[in-house]
Amino acid sequence: MSSSVPSTSLWDVHRLPRADDRLFLVTGGNAGIGYFIAEQLSATGATVVLGSRRQEKAEAAQAAIRDRVPGARVRTLRLDLADLSSLRKAADALGSAHLDAVVHNAGIALDDPPRRETRDGHEVMFGTNHLGHFALTGWLMPLLSAAPAARVVTMGSFAAKSERLDLGDLQSRQDYRPKRTYGRSKLAQMYFGLELDRRLRATGSTVKSVVAHPGGALDSLTPSRPPVQVRSFGTWLRGAPAGVLLQGKHAGAWPAVRAVLDPTVHGGQLWGPRVFSLRGRPRLDPVWPHLADTAVAAELWGVSRDLTGIDPCSIPE
Repeated sequence: MSSSVPSTSLWDVHRLPRADDRLFLVTGGNAGIGYFIAEQLSATGATVVLGSRRQEKAEAAQAAIRDRVPGARVRTLRLDLADLSSLRKAADALGSAHLDAVVHNAGIALDDPPRRETRDGHEVMFGTNHLGHFALTGWLMPLLSAAPAARVVTMGSFAAKSERLDLGDLQSRQDYRPKRTYGRSKLAQMYFGLELDRRLRATGSTVKSVVAHPGGALDSLTPSRPPVQVRSFGTWLRGAPAGVLLQGKHAGAWPAVRAVLDPTVHGGQLWGPRVFSLRGRPRLDPVWPHLADTAVAAELWGVSRDLTGIDPCSIPE
């Protein structure tokens, strides 16, 4: 993995570089960290597309961004990562000859049983968070390859640091525990992001794949963006002590935004918050030791290709 960008590189999260005439897609851009990624990218002059399976939520987020960012070029895209058969149509609906970056941010997290499945028969968190983004990347690759220096930014989770994949039970059929299954689905995403970059480099592609994570991002520390995000004073007060180590979702967006915009970012890198990888300005993190296991990454890739019928590095016709 490349690590030539020092963590002390100057980067002002409040003064982002211009990105006029560029097109960015943020999956799950209608809420949470995805909303703030989209809002911050919109302030650069880029056109930002909010990928969401619920049109009304996407339109609310679009209006909120336009309220915060005068002249923002933001639009919506119907995107359901739990329905693999819909993803080629979603990619076509972008209506562009190129795509400068996609941020794989959308995800589902369940706290309680029972185990649920997508319409394709996959466990819903693994199927949505990992397989959906894996397949979407394949359908987007022609657009990404048509851009001069496109990026795929995969948003992982700090929760994945303590998890390990069970390659014999990726769908959690034998032992389903919601929080663990969520952490493993995010870990699978991160393996994918790093393996994608290795495969892109092997083909001589100009597309880079970067992985980011938001650290510890809480709703109680997140500023209001009505109607997308509404925080009461009481909620802020109760969450304030956690601000010593954690942060809001607006700050959780910073590593992904830097991974999209910073020209010194390299493919195969991991970006996260500066302070204990939980809060603060974005910095280059060492790739976690278990994420460096290329054999696991390659096996996961093969399984994902078989389950989706798509190889992101073999551009579909």
